[in-house]
Amino acid sequence: MSSLPSVNWSYPTTVRFGVGRIKELADSVKAVGMSNPLLVTDPGLASLPMVAEAIASLKADGLSAAVFSDVKPNPVDSNIEAGVAAFKEGNHDGVIAFGGGSGLDAGKLIAFMSGQTRPIWDFEDVGDWWTRADPTGIAPIVAVPTTAGTGSEVGRAGVVTNEATHTKKVIFHPKMLPEIVICDPELTVGMPRFITVGTGMDALAHCLEAYSAPMYHPMSEGIALEGIRLVLENLPKVAADGSDLEARGHLMSAAAMGAVAFQKGLGAIHSLSHPVGALYDTHHGMTNAVFMPYVLQFNKPAIEQKFERLAGFLGISGGYRGVLDTVMKLRSDLEVPHTLAGLKVDDAKRDLIAEMAIVDPTAGGNPVELTKAGALEIFDKAQLGTV
Repeated sequence: MSSLPSVNWSYPTTVRFGVGRIKELADSVKAVGMSNPLLVTDPGLASLPMVAEAIASLKADGLSAAVFSDVKPNPVDSNIEAGVAAFKEGNHDGVIAFGGGSGLDAGKLIAFMSGQTRPIWDFEDVGDWWTRADPTGIAPIVAVPTTAGTGSEVGRAGVVTNEATHTKKVIFHPKMLPEIVICDPELTVGMPRFITVGTGMDALAHCLEAYSAPMYHPMSEGIALEGIRLVLENLPKVAADGSDLEARGHLMSAAAMGAVAFQKGLGAIHSLSHPVGALYDTHHGMTNAVFMPYVLQFNKPAIEQKFERLAGFLGISGGYRGVLDTVMKLRSDLEVPHTLAGLKVDDAKRDLIAEMAIVDPTAGGNPVELTKAGALEIFDKAQLGTV
């Protein structure tokens, strides 16, 4: 009898990738049946020419459009409620999710909730809770990433913070997957270095954790491998020269690859980063970057052999230790804080963070079971800088 597991795999959507592809926004919107989209983005982007140009291009093509930008860097439930209200008031028929992780997640969640009657928390990524949703009430989505990190443009979920409990929740539904994605590296050129580094490290975290996760999913594992290589080779180039379009493009690919790969699983990097972000409002990708080496060390007994293969693929000598040293050097070169203190995170809430981490949906993918004691061990080492 076969020992192969029985598992479900899913792969992403139509992606229009390349320099200048933003010119195809109106065509993409029409292709999914929209005539009056709501463009959802964050306040910073809403004031930039790229959003004004996007709206102008839609109107020049005979489409109506409006902008909603009341979105926090870590979106909260009231942002989604306000967006749904704007969607209904404007009689919109779809959403353009435009921006980094916050704009993409908020846009997807607004499209999802626009036709639901139950509270958003009823659709948390737990078991089959997604089946509670009315699929006919989910508006079509076109996604336009302007960072290279979260990969939310090819994901079927959105992350939102519950303001009442200060916990990040993952809301999931297969139809939350955007129907068309426009990946144009030119849109990422103006990113500040801090955001470039943080989002790039987020993509690396996705790929590393997906590769490490124990679920049987060789397709995602292979994608994670190439995503790791692309980040390691191209993030330093982009940090040094933000106008390097070729490197920007490779990072956009890596971001999408990470999000595709992590259907295999994430782990303690994310399960610790989520509560820290919810409680201290830190940048998600940069928080992942701080926790990264401490979690790798915690997981060493389970991943050491796999990282021998990873080192071989990357052309790094020294096996597991060589990969860890490469990650450490990358963090140092990119001026990622070595400890949580660099993110202004103290240990006042360490116990609460550990309790939140072990029940976070991403904890289940960690290759070493994440107990409260383990979460505290990682947190303390990230406070002290002990790898």
